[in-house]
Amino acid sequence: MRRREFILYGGAAIALPAVAKAQSGKLPTLGFLGTGTPQTQGMWLAALVQRLRELNWSEGHTIAIDVRWAEGRPERYAEITADFVKRKVDVIVTSGSAVPTLMQATSVIPIVFGIEGDPVGRGIVASLARPGGNVTGLSALSAELAGKRIELLRELIPQFRRLAVMNNADHPSAVQEAKEAQAAADKLGLEVGLAPIRRAEDIAPTFDAFKGKVEALYCCGDALVISQQLRINALALGARLPTMTASGAQVQSGGLLNYGPNFPDLHRRAGNYVDRILRGAKPADMPVEQPTKFDLVINLTTAKVLGLTSQRPSCCALTR
Repeated sequence: MRRREFILYGGAAIALPAVAKAQSGKLPTLGFLGTGTPQTQGMWLAALVQRLRELNWSEGHTIAIDVRWAEGRPERYAEITADFVKRKVDVIVTSGSAVPTLMQATSVIPIVFGIEGDPVGRGIVASLARPGGNVTGLSALSAELAGKRIELLRELIPQFRRLAVMNNADHPSAVQEAKEAQAAADKLGLEVGLAPIRRAEDIAPTFDAFKGKVEALYCCGDALVISQQLRINALALGARLPTMTASGAQVQSGGLLNYGPNFPDLHRRAGNYVDRILRGAKPADMPVEQPTKFDLVINLTTAKVLGLTSQRPSCCALTR
């Protein structure tokens, strides 16, 4: 996909542009609401901060950065959001699952999502070209990629017939991705069992429920699933289940396979939005961008444990 170029028009996103605040002696503040943990999303934050440095935003000198981690617990979003609003931060960067909470709390503070599966379908933005309101960012195309992920999993393991699809039942984008994965699996003649969870405590009982009944596991992407990647990967390996995961980090921690946008790259590009907003641009006029960098990641150690080292997808661009 080609990155779309766009023009930013002047006008403060908030009452006083952050650059003017910096000139007056008060550093503009970026609030980062990490929906996962430093272990699962630390690379995303690092990519964002690095891009800001390249754009001459130096933490402690020209910008203040307030980092909070929800650790995969959506109930923490409201608490963190309330504090950001109380402190009147100049811009907030987060992931899709936390955006609705932020939108309910403020229509003034600019919000940038580094990852969001379906921003239009969820009503976060009016359209990709003209978001409207105080929210913009980058789409992850989660649901659209579900079919390709199922195809890659089948290419790697031609003999499997029964698939479990794990998703956070309280996250609309993850629910939609599960539906798309099920539809793609049906077309390939696979038997599909949905495995919805709502909290970390649901993971082990869910594995017990489909133990011996499935031959592979598809994990939909959301903060809950990604934050619990170590537990999910350990249980999957124990059950000798190949996994298609939501992020490359999950593969690095023991999952088998991932195909999708490079999440650190999306957050790096989120730094461009932050820069322009702090210089006075309006989120309403800043188009939502789509991924331009995709990775196919295979954990060869996990593949060896599962006895799958004899074959890999022909389009593999990256192995670890």
